[in-house]
Amino acid sequence: MELKQTVRVAEESDVSAPGAEWPLTDGEGSIAVKGVVFNLLEQIVIREHGEDAWDELLDSAGLEGSYTSLGSYEDADLAKLVGAASGALNLPPDEIVRWFGRNALPLFAVSHPQLFERHSSGRTFVLTLNDIIHPEVRKLYPGADVPVFDFASTPTGDIAMGYHSSRKMCSFAEGLLEGTADYFGEQVAIVQPLCMKRGDERCVIEISFAEDGHGPVAAQPGVPA
Repeated sequence: MELKQTVRVAEESDVSAPGAEWPLTDGEGSIAVKGVVFNLLEQIVIREHGEDAWDELLDSAGLEGSYTSLGSYEDADLAKLVGAASGALNLPPDEIVRWFGRNALPLFAVSHPQLFERHSSGRTFVLTLNDIIHPEVRKLYPGADVPVFDFASTPTGDIAMGYHSSRKMCSFAEGLLEGTADYFGEQVAIVQPLCMKRGDERCVIEISFAEDGHGPVAAQPGVPA
């Protein structure tokens, strides 16, 4: 299995090496992951690499791979899948998770267009995560554990998004932000000055959206360029 060039080169701030333990939890114990997360990962891997690649990941992770969208599963299963992909591709786990997030966003938009159609830009969409998007996600998937965000403005007027989650999946959040920009036909610049995986109490992701002249795109599950 080979990831296409949607995965960007690992930054110096990335702390996880290929094959490293992931996610880097804070000792709060196992947290249930909704089956829809595994369903999205399965769809993406099969779409990009074929069913054999998904079966190989399951075998490497020692998993059966039977997940229902509303079911709840141990986060260790997700960690095993990410670790298997990381080892197979010789890429840091965070790069795998970022790629997953970017490709998952358009699939989620296809399944739940009502969460996107009221927005015309990535900025307005992101700013409704706490008040609208995540409450709706909890209705769709009861028991879903979602991160807590807070928002502020940077001196340049961009978004400074605080992120806190015991899963420390800020790389997934970065991927979703990239997918959001793809969906709305925008470009996005992402900088993370604070990160829980570097010892900070929370992550802070600075986000700058910019139009690229194409406008919103149809919700197609394609690979970002």
